[in-house]
Amino acid sequence: MSNGTEDLDHLIAMLAKLPGLGPRSARRAVLHMIKKRSLVLLPLADLLHRVGANVRECLNCGNICTADLCDICLSEKRANGQIAVVEDVADLWAMERSGVFKGRYHVLGGTLSALDAVGPDELRIPKLLDRIAGEQITEVIIALGATIDGLTTAHYIADQLPGVTVTSLAQGVPVGGELDYLDDGTITAALNARKAL
Repeated sequence: MSNGTEDLDHLIAMLAKLPGLGPRSARRAVLHMIKKRSLVLLPLADLLHRVGANVRECLNCGNICTADLCDICLSEKRANGQIAVVEDVADLWAMERSGVFKGRYHVLGGTLSALDAVGPDELRIPKLLDRIAGEQITEVIIALGATIDGLTTAHYIADQLPGVTVTSLAQGVPVGGELDYLDDGTITAALNARKAL
């Protein structure tokens, strides 16, 4: 590009760093936003500023929201005694997309990993144990990916929960699979066919 386009070049470069976008897609997106400046670019800039200033983790479950507690944690309808334990927010959003789970969530923020020196205290496992005791949880659904670290984390959590039914997602989740990459039907089938851990 010619001189005088440093900001545009920088915007394209920033967008190209987003998952699913490369330099060509980023250029197309920037050109579209410029053509639709008042309908897309300016409202998007305002929204990005507001989200950047206000987004935070839900103090209860770890979801992303703009208040201290997310809508799921605040909903009395979701207080049905079930809690789904997920690795990260993308997994929570994937389960919500399926529309089949009606309980609450707990985002761990990762999985146990001896190689990466990630133990229970580096994750939100102590907070999970507190929630189970304080929220009358009767079933903990382990909804972690079918990776070695995910399975290790699932078994660790199950060992910490005597007296509580612990289940895991069943059919449809391939070994090595991550929830965020599964379609809604697969997540629904896996949740409906969960089994005791």
